[in-house]
Order: sequence, then C-alpha cells, then structure tokens
Amino acid sequence: MDALDPVMLARLQFAANITFHILFPTISIAMGWFLLFFKTRFVATGSQHWMDAYQFWVKIFALTFALGVVSGITMSFQFGTNWPGFMNTVGNVAGPLLAYEVLTAFFLEATFLGIMLFGRGRVSEGVHTLATWLVALGTTASAFWILALNSWMHTPAGFEMVNGQAHVTSWMEVIFNPSFPYRMTHMLLASGLTGSFLLAGISAYRWLKNDRAPEVMASLRTGVMVAAVLIPVQIMVGDMHGLNTLHHQPAKLAAMEGIWETQRGVPAVLFAIPDQATQSNRYEVAIPKLASLYLTHDWDGEVQGIKSFGDKHPPVGPVFWAFRIMVGVGLLMLAVSWFASYELKFKKTLSRRTAMVLVAMTFAGWVALISGWYVTEIGRQPWLVYGVLTTAQAASTVPARNIALSLAMYLTLYAALLSAYVSVVFYLAKKAVYGGEESQLTTRGLLHV
Repeated sequence: MDALDPVMLARLQFAANITFHILFPTISIAMGWFLLFFKTRFVATGSQHWMDAYQFWVKIFALTFALGVVSGITMSFQFGTNWPGFMNTVGNVAGPLLAYEVLTAFFLEATFLGIMLFGRGRVSEGVHTLATWLVALGTTASAFWILALNSWMHTPAGFEMVNGQAHVTSWMEVIFNPSFPYRMTHMLLASGLTGSFLLAGISAYRWLKNDRAPEVMASLRTGVMVAAVLIPVQIMVGDMHGLNTLHHQPAKLAAMEGIWETQRGVPAVLFAIPDQATQSNRYEVAIPKLASLYLTHDWDGEVQGIKSFGDKHPPVGPVFWAFRIMVGVGLLMLAVSWFASYELKFKKTLSRRTAMVLVAMTFAGWVALISGWYVTEIGRQPWLVYGVLTTAQAASTVPARNIALSLAMYLTLYAALLSAYVSVVFYLAKKAVYGGEESQLTTRGLLHV
C-alpha cells in the first residue's frame, strides 16, 4: 500500500469529492431560476398549472440543495488534510473568497430557503416570490465566488509573492482575472443546460406514463425550449473560452487538440489515441488546417505543440478524450433539443421515440459537465495555481494507506448517495403520475427522509 503515490491518491480523492459535489449545485443553480419562472408565471396569469409545476420541482430542488451542501463540506476539510501547501501559499487569496461565498451567498440561500419551502400560505404571495428570487440569486452568487477562485487558480492576477506567500495587490484583478468572464459564463450556461435536460427528461418520463397534465406540458416545453436556445450560445462561449485558454494556458489547449509539434496549418484531430511514450497520435483522423482556423482564425496560424513545454504539460490522453466527450454530448444535446422543439412547436406534441430519447438524456448535462470539468482541472497539471504552485508542492505528508482508505469510503458513500438521488427523482415523478395528490411526498416529508 505504501508503494502507492500519495499525491496521486490525494488528487483522486479530491477529484471524487468535486465530481460528486458539482453535480448538485449545477442543478440547484438552474432549478432556482426555473422555479422563479414558474412562480412569476403563476402570479402573472393565475393559472394553477404553473403552481403545480412549482410544487413538484421545489421538492427536487430541496433534495438537490441538501446534497450539494453536505458534499461541499468535505472538500473544505481536504484543504487542511491533503493540501496544506495550498492555503500556506495562497491562503490570503483563497480564504477571503471562500468566506465571501459563505457570507454573501450561502447565508442568503439558507435564510430564505425556509420561506420558499414552507412559507407559502404563511406569508404573502409577494414575499414568497421574493424569497424564491433571493434563493435563486444566492445560488448564482455562490457560483460567482467559487468560480472567481477557480479562475484565479488558472489565470492568477492581482497579487505579489512575499516570502513564498501570495499577497493581494488588487481584489478587482483577483476576482475579474483573465479567464473569469469566460469560465463563469460557460459554467452558468452548463448549469442551465443540465437543469433544462433534467426538466425535459423527467417531464418526458411522466408524458410516457400518459400524464399529459398542463403542468407536465409546461415543464416539458420550458426545458426543451431553454435547452434549444442555450446550446448554440454555449458553443459560441466555448469557442471564446478556448481562445482565452490558448492565450493563457497553451499547454492545456495543445493537449485538448492532440497537437504534439509546434506548427502552422495545424489539423483538427477528430480521432486518435494519444501515445505519451512516443509523443505522437496513433490511428489519427484529422482535417488539415482546420485547428489553425478556429484557434487563430488563420488557415496557416501557428499553434504550440505539447513537446515545446517539456515536462510542464498535462497528461494528454485524459484531457484529449474528456474534451471530445464534452463536445460530442453537447452536439447531441443540440440535435435533440432542436428536434424536440420542432415537434412541440409544429406538431403540438412529442413522438414516443423523442420522449424516450429525452428520458435517456435526463442527466446528459452531468456527462458534459464532468467531462468539461476534467478538461479544465486535469489540463492545469502539473500546476495547482498556474505558474505559482505545483500540485506536488501543495500536497501533505499523509501516508498513502490512509488516503486510500478514506478514498474507498468516499467512493462507496458517493455511489450509494448518487443512486439514491436518481431513484428518488424518478420516484417523485412516478408518484406524481400514479399517486395522486394525497399520496405524493410533501416537501416537508421529503426533507425528513
């Protein structure tokens, strides 16, 4: 057991934690705004089906929010147990940003969540709507601070090193660092798409069970139409984010594209098996010069290859494939959302086959999200804070066997919780179809499960 690399085990443990945690805030951010949309439509029109949609989806929001909070706590402990060098070196930057997230975002969410879940009928309709808006705002504010820190770790700015520690010289430059606008926008759009496909998938599941209630159709149309609008925007933002990465983290971009040699007229590699040992691609299928065009906007534009970075580049295979999974799932989401939108718009209903595809893609947003997150985080290696602190420098001296044991426990627990979450979401949908109002779980009852 001691032969295992403790740094790699610590990285795997944090990766397991962040992978599990990020699933839930991604949904709660989007779902907060969907709930606000349902509530404002109810207030504006007086149509009961909007409130019925609100009351169904607020249960899923409550479950998602709870798991997001619990899973987030474990990550903060790991800064001290597995990565003490991180806070020792950049704690003057990271500490305040994490504190701002708690003080301005989490407290806002936690304060008004109770009114949102249990206050209707006890407070005025306007106050309840305001509480829903503040909870939605809080989820987005939370993402703002976390992504400010994460972006700073990729493109650090507004600081100086004094005696081996980072000291802030400009908080505006720290927060609005060069990659922050692109990363924040990209993440919020990813959240919207994840929530949209969850909304559409669960509604399609109820539709397939012959539940054609107005609330189901309203939720279905909302999810499909929002996804159809957001995915083209996400593609454009992703392209801008890629250009920003080319400028600030060229080694990551080279790994994403599978480019080993610095050259002009770089081909776009569609498929290959990157070989780290030989520093080449096997079975490569590529389109000549296309990568130079979309990366530099010049058919003969020069792009740095992986070899030019020596040993300061990420592992190529995981970044290369994660990027293609993200793009592939994104294109599939585009096709499905547009086709479903066409059917709902012009045929006024879904075909059974389209509904089944939507159900199968209920959590497709998670696949694209995690793939993109792996591109971002693995692509930063060997740096923890780009150009400032390496992963190895920040790691603790905890024995490998201890990390391996806790990693196994985390993975077991997370697998059980994730299975339970997906099961409960579909259980709520099934109860909504077959159980009737009297047998449906109430929000209060759900929180006591």
